[in-house]
Amino acid sequence: MKFANYQSSDFKEIADLFHGSVHSISSGFYTSDELDAWSPFPPNYDEWEIRLEKKQPYKAMVNDKIVGFIELENSGHIDCLYVHRDFKGEGIGSQLLKYVIQMAKNNGIYHLYAEASKVARPIFEKQGFTYNNTNNIKLRGQTLINYSMSLKLQP
Repeated sequence: MKFANYQSSDFKEIADLFHGSVHSISSGFYTSDELDAWSPFPPNYDEWEIRLEKKQPYKAMVNDKIVGFIELENSGHIDCLYVHRDFKGEGIGSQLLKYVIQMAKNNGIYHLYAEASKVARPIFEKQGFTYNNTNNIKLRGQTLINYSMSLKLQP
């Protein structure tokens, strides 16, 4: 696996990865209605193209296939961390998070924070993030739970 910067031609592949990743989450975490609210079908490629051009995510690649992506804002906010449904459980999410922690340090960002899903929370905790509070997010008629988490880095 290797890491690479976002290319504008990646937007459809990343949008599809996001949708597939969300909809592969076990019903033990979120209901099918919650997953539909989180990621409606079909993905809105126009919105994704604009979003990704602005966010400039890092991507994880295996044999020229995007298997995960993560967004790091200059404020230290990690907005997305998603792994391709066919590569879940292989440590890609953890490796992406480790990568972005190092990128943050390299760029003088020493406070990271995220709103982690029920699925992602353990990945963040394993990298030293601490739980701050539980959020109830209203989205397309559903209420989804996620967790505010943060990590202070040493310079």
